[in-house]
Amino acid sequence: MFRVLIACLLAAVVAGCTGSNRPQADQSQIVSRSYRDPGPSTLTLYTMINTRTGSGAHTSLMISGSERVIFDPAGSFRADVVPIRDDVLYGITPAVERAYRSSHARETHYARIQTIEVTPQQAEIALQLAKQSGPVAGAYCANSTARILQQVPGFEQIDVTFYPVKLSDQFGQIPGVVTSEYRENDDADLQKGLAANNAQLNQLEAAASN
Repeated sequence: MFRVLIACLLAAVVAGCTGSNRPQADQSQIVSRSYRDPGPSTLTLYTMINTRTGSGAHTSLMISGSERVIFDPAGSFRADVVPIRDDVLYGITPAVERAYRSSHARETHYARIQTIEVTPQQAEIALQLAKQSGPVAGAYCANSTARILQQVPGFEQIDVTFYPVKLSDQFGQIPGVVTSEYRENDDADLQKGLAANNAQLNQLEAAASN
């Protein structure tokens, strides 16, 4: 009984990144939306944190190298203009990145954003590992992200954990990491944020095509 109780408590703590059935984009969709940021290669760790308890709800990793993607393991983000294969979001333009962080930041949660400049080689290794990860099971968002990071040269010291904040704390200790927070005070319902940002991205798409 004690073991069952501990397992239930663990599930409750790490709940927030839950498994989902995402549409699978084909290669032509991915290629057509591919985006490469003109700046240096970077890794950006997102940690979604409960504003009341300080506990982590979700972990994801933006990889900016030969293309910019977000590894969003067992995540909830959807947008019509963003191709998804397994748990990798493609075509992460500045507008999409803003929509991603805005969708998660709300009355009940804020986003801790930690960025470090890396070599193109490091970014490419992370990119390939993310693409090879396949769909991630629910509650494994921090675990799967940590496993990718520790395989990137220079990040071997990252310990695998199920807890988003613990992973964030480790990442923050790496020299060169720049940390910021993004907050919004809109509705606590994640789905409303996703819908609003999807509509905004569609409007931008329509305006750009006119």
